[in-house]
Amino acid sequence: MTYTRRPERDSVSKLRAVQSLHALGCLRFTFRWGRFGGRTLALAPMGLGPRSPNKAGRRFPAGGKRGRGAKGSGRPRPGRQGPSCSPPDGSSEQALDAPSHLSPEALGYFRRALSALKEAPETGEERELMVHNVLKEVEAQALALATNRTGSEIMQELLGFSPLKPLCRVWAALRSSLRSVACHRCGVHVLQSALLQLPRLLGSPAEKEEEDVEEEENGKDGPLETLEELVLGLASEVCDDFLFYCGDTHASFVVRTLLQVLGGTLLESERTRHRGSQSPDAQRAPARECKPTDFEVPETFLNCLQDLSSCFLKDIVVFITDKISSFCLQVALQVLHRKLPQFCAHVCSAVISYLSSRNGSADGSPLLLFLRDQTSSRLLEQVLLVLEPLRLQSLFEDHFQGQLQALAAHPIANFPLQRLLDAVTTRELLSPVFEELSPAVEAVLAQGHPGVVIALVGACRRVGAHQAQVLQLLLEAFHCAEPSSRQVACVPLFATLMAYEAYYGLLEEEGAVPAEHQVDMATARTLGDVTVLGSLLLQHLLHFSSPGIILQSLGALTGPQLLTLAQSPAGSHVLDAVLSSPSVTRKQRRRVLKTLKGQYVALACSRHGSRVLDAIWSGAALGARKEIATELGERNQELMRDPFGHHVARNIALTTFLKRREAWEQQQGAVAKRRRALNSILED
Repeated sequence: MTYTRRPERDSVSKLRAVQSLHALGCLRFTFRWGRFGGRTLALAPMGLGPRSPNKAGRRFPAGGKRGRGAKGSGRPRPGRQGPSCSPPDGSSEQALDAPSHLSPEALGYFRRALSALKEAPETGEERELMVHNVLKEVEAQALALATNRTGSEIMQELLGFSPLKPLCRVWAALRSSLRSVACHRCGVHVLQSALLQLPRLLGSPAEKEEEDVEEEENGKDGPLETLEELVLGLASEVCDDFLFYCGDTHASFVVRTLLQVLGGTLLESERTRHRGSQSPDAQRAPARECKPTDFEVPETFLNCLQDLSSCFLKDIVVFITDKISSFCLQVALQVLHRKLPQFCAHVCSAVISYLSSRNGSADGSPLLLFLRDQTSSRLLEQVLLVLEPLRLQSLFEDHFQGQLQALAAHPIANFPLQRLLDAVTTRELLSPVFEELSPAVEAVLAQGHPGVVIALVGACRRVGAHQAQVLQLLLEAFHCAEPSSRQVACVPLFATLMAYEAYYGLLEEEGAVPAEHQVDMATARTLGDVTVLGSLLLQHLLHFSSPGIILQSLGALTGPQLLTLAQSPAGSHVLDAVLSSPSVTRKQRRRVLKTLKGQYVALACSRHGSRVLDAIWSGAALGARKEIATELGERNQELMRDPFGHHVARNIALTTFLKRREAWEQQQGAVAKRRRALNSILED
């Protein structure tokens, strides 16, 4: 491998870099003469060395909690609780206790180096030199850092600063102990972090600015492998012992991340799970940064992905029944569905064929037994989500039809049923499903499985069929269909997942004629706690083609009740749906939102309410903006003292409104004109 010689650096600039590194307080510097006229900086931390070692009054259970330790769900937490497969030679973590541990001085050095990198300017020669030298020390201490709890967290963040070639060198330093590091509870996250740098570095040009000392070191150790070669080498090693890596509690995380990298897609669920092992600063990153991300990968990666995924078919029974291994196949199905759909269909067919060939139960298809199993049901959920519509229709007719109500009542099987409903995209499939489930809506809610009902409502919204029918079923299930005066109370009932009598504390004898709705009673009651599933239900209903009943109920809420809804973490999304649904007209939207007049200050000073107010402001006309700004301006000092109100005041230019009204109106008029022009372009 050849290196392009780095141009001679200005000695003053190099001195500044040395001074900035010296500020870390725990570094010593040695200098060796390079061949390009200046001094080559060699950075080493001090003290590095070995160290020892539904009836009247019914309240529907909120339900929806699943798997991850949910009480009564019938499923344990997934992921790391399963049995760990130890290497045949008895190594794994025990073998990593022998290497030298990091001394406190070494940990202090890397901690200070990371802090300095975070505070340094994002670009510049000084930062480049600092990154280069810190990562040289990471390379020298890679194994000890990766297998130390604090060190691994620091190392994960340092890898985020790494250019291409330093990352390759660190990877190469860990390669000889790859199996042990992958099975280590800390080392596995370092390997994941290294793999997750690929979207940033893959395809980037090779570093041209290399120190001569690097050329000398590479001359001793042989040429440095490219990032592509390192990834393919990791995939080859995993493929050689596929069952072990997939079955180990920790190493299985490496397999999942590797599958995503080979496919050029990072899944939201896996990135979110990985964040849990990072530092507190990384954990505070907003969830919106974790949407599925696609990136370009070489053709060799996709070929390797198919070869690696073929290993699932050799021992399909293991990946269906073993909890840890099953997660790897679930991730593979998601990646294959996005990148290699034909091969994904082949894997799904293999899974379904195997399950269908087992000994059946007396009451139906053998597949039903696996739908009730806490491990195989999770795999079947993913299969249902990635199946093509025609194959899904066939699967329903062969295995699900006639069993939906029994599945909806089961504590485990109701979750695969929800995924089946999530996958419905055609009227041909929705109609028989709706016909079978519709008589059991209230019973399913009473059993504590509202997720099934909400998935059914979501399918009706997505397909555009049976919407009026499912709304009527909901009104009946929550006991607000008759008398018709009760319908105006449906929003609080749906939001809290409580039947009419339970919500208002009424005692009615069974079989008695339902009482009329009392407006005074409804306005006097504060809004109950809005549940996440209740919020999702209302969001679906607001996107129906005719959401009139829901809008009428929202309009009947008092100002404090609507304020409570807007300030709720889950309820605020209901108002988002009011503002964004194409089924809600501008007139209907104004009728609902006018109730908030007089509540704008409280809304602005709330974490979630301020976000709702920002959304209202974005869609408001100039006259409505004046009303909002006038009300907020009367309590400007209170807003400026509040952390959320301060941002609202800045966004609406409240100071300009109070001091220079004409300039504010011109500014807002220009903004409105640009928005109308943009909307007309988008409509065209």
